[in-house]
Amino acid sequence: MVPWLQETFDTIEPLKEQLTGAREKVQSLVNRMQSNGGGKAEGALEEATRALHEAQDGMDERAYTILESGIVLRDVEQGIVDFTSIRGGREVYLCWRVGEPSITHWHEVDAGFSERQRL
Repeated sequence: MVPWLQETFDTIEPLKEQLTGAREKVQSLVNRMQSNGGGKAEGALEEATRALHEAQDGMDERAYTILESGIVLRDVEQGIVDFTSIRGGREVYLCWRVGEPSITHWHEVDAGFSERQRL
């Protein structure tokens, strides 16, 4: 699953950049319109809003494919996922983050990424 996850998050990265750019553009146009300097900004605002929604929809679609496969998606922005597993007779999470070549960490179910331990 790790190569597939890495590929999936690789396709999310440009969408994150598009989303950030679109948010900044929308905010700039809204600010301009509020200060009465945006007489022609309505069309640009509509276009920027559309771009924002497209980027978000793309990220949501990829996130859904991860969730559909039974993987726990912890943070789509940072590329952190968990896999349910059994360790010492109890349920734990195997933890992976974008860029790691394999799954090398785990953490308790009630713990987070910052408390993960080496396998």
